[in-house]
Amino acid sequence: MLREYQRRAIDQLYSWFEQNEGNPCLVLPTGAGKSHIVAALCKDAVQTWPETRILMLTHVKELIEQNAEKMRLHWPGAPLGIYSASIGRKQLDEPITFAGIQSLRGKADKIGHVDLIVIDECHMVSHKDEGGYRELLNALKAINPSLRVIGLTATPYRLGHGMITDKPALFDGLVEPVSIEELIHKGFLSKLRSKITKAKLSTEGVHKRGGEYIEAELQAAVNKADKNAAVVAEVMALAGDRKAWLFFCAGVAHAEAIANELNAQGIKAECVTGATPKAERESILRRYKAGEIRALTNANVLTTGFDYPDIDLIAMLRPTMSASLYVQMAGRGLRVKSHTDHCLVLDFAGVVETHGPITAVKPPNKVSGEGNGDAPVKVCDSCGELCAISAKECEACGAVFPEPKKKDLKLRDVDILGLDPIEMPVRAWHWKVHVSRASTKKMLAVTYYGRDLASPSVTEYLPVAHDGYAGDKAMRTFMAMSRSAGLNPADFMKDTEPNGWLSESLILRLNGAKPPVYLKYKMDGKFCRVTNRSWHAPT
Repeated sequence: MLREYQRRAIDQLYSWFEQNEGNPCLVLPTGAGKSHIVAALCKDAVQTWPETRILMLTHVKELIEQNAEKMRLHWPGAPLGIYSASIGRKQLDEPITFAGIQSLRGKADKIGHVDLIVIDECHMVSHKDEGGYRELLNALKAINPSLRVIGLTATPYRLGHGMITDKPALFDGLVEPVSIEELIHKGFLSKLRSKITKAKLSTEGVHKRGGEYIEAELQAAVNKADKNAAVVAEVMALAGDRKAWLFFCAGVAHAEAIANELNAQGIKAECVTGATPKAERESILRRYKAGEIRALTNANVLTTGFDYPDIDLIAMLRPTMSASLYVQMAGRGLRVKSHTDHCLVLDFAGVVETHGPITAVKPPNKVSGEGNGDAPVKVCDSCGELCAISAKECEACGAVFPEPKKKDLKLRDVDILGLDPIEMPVRAWHWKVHVSRASTKKMLAVTYYGRDLASPSVTEYLPVAHDGYAGDKAMRTFMAMSRSAGLNPADFMKDTEPNGWLSESLILRLNGAKPPVYLKYKMDGKFCRVTNRSWHAPT
């Protein structure tokens, strides 16, 4: 059985196809169960339209095997084949084919007519009309001009190119059915806790190419005996009884050195790199999951296609300007565990401070991919926890953060990085019912107008009629707003029609209510996210 949000994802995909031309990208957090969603989508398509041919593409052998396995679990007897040289199978005669791009590149004539292509980890597809994916897609599109493509990713952006929908691009829109916050709220994902560390890995003097650190220079800067010893000592001091440690290192030599240091300190550790033979790698991972190995170090290997829910400590030793790589690394700790409610993330490389919480990562700059400015996080002085910049108290220890110093209320230019809230005096607001183009669902929308007629308007969307965490959160926000505006929800709901939260009478009452005196908001892409509303003049 699919979870509610997984069915929601499929429904929103169908809705997107009905309303748009082109190719959508389905954005799902790590651990959301994308394999189950794909399996249900393929089953529905083939059973509804028996002549349908579907090709599932990815770049990692492990993902091919995982996706095929989930398909068989979801649909026993599914008509599927696998085409992958690394797996040793070359089947193209089934309605559904799971394949590696490296094995199928240049073989469009063998594949023939395909109706739907699903690309896992689609942020790997080049923005430009080049590379293996684009070459194969163009050839298959020539065979079937009606071919559609669905992308799957947790990170819909590429270093140096911005969002994967920025033109020129393969994908034309994003479908985002569920957030990390909702999945944690419902118990489908584990919490992450991140600590600022005493040991720091400096990138001073390390150059960048294509927006990312040059690996040889990066390893030379961070792979030093004294630094490795300090990092391992601090991990051991903070780990406690955590049982499955995962280290992300700056390169092969660095990963091997950290493993050696761990073993020298009595911690059973192994290293996995791209050069590790298949049989040895499988043996290492099996023993790690069995608890025979406590620590696993790696270089550029275990970011995708590797899932072990009980990972309870992640040590980030690889500085990176790639927001996508950062989210993939942190995502290894998101799955629900059998023995604890969270995974500890030790950020020796400063990636959390560079990119912010994984629930609010800023896409890389379209031109250079390089981030600038202060980090959208703050550090708890009591326990060292890294917390969202908006947090009022530390989630780990409960310490209350001091109130920020009051600023003179004034209009100012928008912070191009969107890191600091923008303050805007409000002269009026206007409420209406808004219909989402993506989901076709109705929601409340309120537009705030500034006192200065030249200031921009700010529109806030409240999906109060939606199910799940998003709807619950929107309803709590709306109830608080309506009370502050002088309305009593218990009273004004009595005489509204059944769908009272979206009724004309409610809109009339809201438009006649008292708007806030001022608000604070941040820019999230082209949208505004309201962070505070006040019905009292600032002091």
